[in-house]
Amino acid sequence: MNKNSKIYIAGHTGLVGSAILRYLKNHGYDNLIFKTHKELDLLDQKAVDNFFEKEKPEYVFFAAAKMGGMMEQIQRRADFLYLNLMMQTNVLHSSFIHQAKKVLYLSSICVYPEITSLPIKESAMLTGELQYINEPYALAKITGTKMCEFYNQQYQTNFISLMFTSIYGPNDNFNLETAHVFPAIFRKIYLGKLLNERIFDKLLIDLQINDLEQAREYLKNMGITDKYITLFGTGKPKREFIYIDDIIEAIIFSMKNINYEDIKEDKNIHLNVGTGIEFSIEEIALKIKSIVDYKGEIIFDSSKPDGTMRKVIDCSKIHSLGWKHKIELEDGIKMMYDWYLKQNNARR
Repeated sequence: MNKNSKIYIAGHTGLVGSAILRYLKNHGYDNLIFKTHKELDLLDQKAVDNFFEKEKPEYVFFAAAKMGGMMEQIQRRADFLYLNLMMQTNVLHSSFIHQAKKVLYLSSICVYPEITSLPIKESAMLTGELQYINEPYALAKITGTKMCEFYNQQYQTNFISLMFTSIYGPNDNFNLETAHVFPAIFRKIYLGKLLNERIFDKLLIDLQINDLEQAREYLKNMGITDKYITLFGTGKPKREFIYIDDIIEAIIFSMKNINYEDIKEDKNIHLNVGTGIEFSIEEIALKIKSIVDYKGEIIFDSSKPDGTMRKVIDCSKIHSLGWKHKIELEDGIKMMYDWYLKQNNARR
């Protein structure tokens, strides 16, 4: 992949896709293709194939996905399976038909069983039962990963799959009703700080609500009061988080340096990408609380589900190929907080 290669980014508005696009633009790549959902519906097989036939991208980053938090995944299980299956199938098959040189398929460590040996190796996929809440999304991602593997085997394509641990950073989904655990905790604590310190002007700007009483009622429903915030579960589950800049470095490194030929001896041609370091949800919350300087309490609602208790991955495979993370958790939280404040200030 060079500066004038024709590159398509599927899902360019999301956390990862937007960061890929930003990186490529900032580094002088000038032949980039990206389409909004309105311009190209990835669920429409014919539209996707026509797009590939016309544009013939040489390199494809597949970052499109239907994602969401715990409650949304419970309530919309069919959507999470169908939407992800259709989008990835259409893009991967058209990449093969129209002879893309290389595809990077971006996935998640939710593909691994709920109960398995730790740290989780790539070989753990399909060796046990999936975590129930994530099951529809995980099944779709397993299918996409195996599709890459089988197309490589049958058609000699160069489709590489990366399995990411939990990502955080700028441009994440901070919507309290649909966000993943890290941005949800972060925003709850930040809004709790504003309420606790009676900084009502910034609170209303953040919420995009004009009436303070309406804002208070919404926050109460989200478990945020002027004295404490409430988080789901016991706080004991442990998770591994990686900052978005490290993810982008891994993605670009893999597109440039890792090919099917390098890993085809192993039937599991996907690669884990993470830090290999885990923190409890409570530890994460307390680190955010300290950095944000929130003076209120954090309460854990043990009546709500915890999900998988531990999920840390083995990254030795991608380490052996030349990539390793650089940004530690506290530095990542500080950078995300700085970005978030700038975004809110820009809304004034």
